[in-house]
Amino acid sequence: MKVKAIILGAGQGKRMGSDLPKVLHPICGRPMIQILMDTVRSAGVRDITVVVGPNMDNVKEAVKPAVTVVQKERLGTAHAVLMAKEALKPFKGCILVLFGDTPLILPETIHKMVADYEAGSDVVVLGFMPTDARRYGRLVMGRDGLDKIVEYKDATDEQRAIRLCNSGVMCLNGEKVLALLKQIKNENAADEYYLTDIVEVARQKGLKCSVVIGNAEELHGVNTPEELETAQEIFMRRTERGKK
Repeated sequence: MKVKAIILGAGQGKRMGSDLPKVLHPICGRPMIQILMDTVRSAGVRDITVVVGPNMDNVKEAVKPAVTVVQKERLGTAHAVLMAKEALKPFKGCILVLFGDTPLILPETIHKMVADYEAGSDVVVLGFMPTDARRYGRLVMGRDGLDKIVEYKDATDEQRAIRLCNSGVMCLNGEKVLALLKQIKNENAADEYYLTDIVEVARQKGLKCSVVIGNAEELHGVNTPEELETAQEIFMRRTERGKK
């Protein structure tokens, strides 16, 4: 199975209190995006494109020899993925979309997502059940799979009661992804193109969308110095376990 990975790494990381791009903040002495890329490669994925922001030559250097593309305007996650035009040319395989500030995903979880794609899903979303779900979109399931992703701020009380949350990580049909992305609109308060809307676009076309469940620890995102410290603690525990 051919798999390509697109890693979104254009975030400036203003909440980190540093001029360093967020994905370059270190975990155990290494930029967090390098840790993620090591995992992607260990899962057997060699074709990697990293989306960076303007003036991020230090990120480009850190991710070599991966291909890099620049998202000049930050118009949302779907727009960021579309910047990787060469990777999105239709092919028989899947596009794995990951986030450079969520570096602790496990290789076996990537394998599960690809297996779900191979079983017939056009969109595979990685879900999880965090302890504090207030900032996460909810995965609304139907009779035959995932119906839609609802952002927390847009969710009803009933939807907010759903425990299954969206991590943002997806596996997308390589033959259909470009057409699906181009149909995502920016009709929202932020005027952004959200990758989460790809589920509804796919469902409207009768395509299958499914969910694979990961654990909260591997989907710990880094947006603040405190979250970076937690990520380092998780990574160190894993390293110690691996030595035993």
